[in-house]
Amino acid sequence: MELRHLRYFLAVAEELHFARAAERLHIDQSPLSRAVKELEEELGARLFVRTTRSTQLTRAGRLFLEHVPRVFASIKQARDSVRSAANGFHGQLRIACRTVSRHRDYRRC
Repeated sequence: MELRHLRYFLAVAEELHFARAAERLHIDQSPLSRAVKELEEELGARLFVRTTRSTQLTRAGRLFLEHVPRVFASIKQARDSVRSAANGFHGQLRIACRTVSRHRDYRRC
């Protein structure tokens, strides 16, 4: 499975229209359809129900759509971590603060 397949799937799932998704991706509709078909073959499930009038996600497509954005979020997080490390940042800084009881007249944070 290639990231390109996931990107194409996400565009079609959001647009629910192959021509608009292809336009959004700046590619022709034919390679988009072929890539989605390859993805469906690799997954062993149809992701879309296509008719001449509409495109709808199948149950498998809806389930897959729940996961794909997380893949891209993880990739972005990995990219950001690498860039931070390359710029000299190390680790994470976590700050915790306790709430103050109403019965105390001082603040801890």
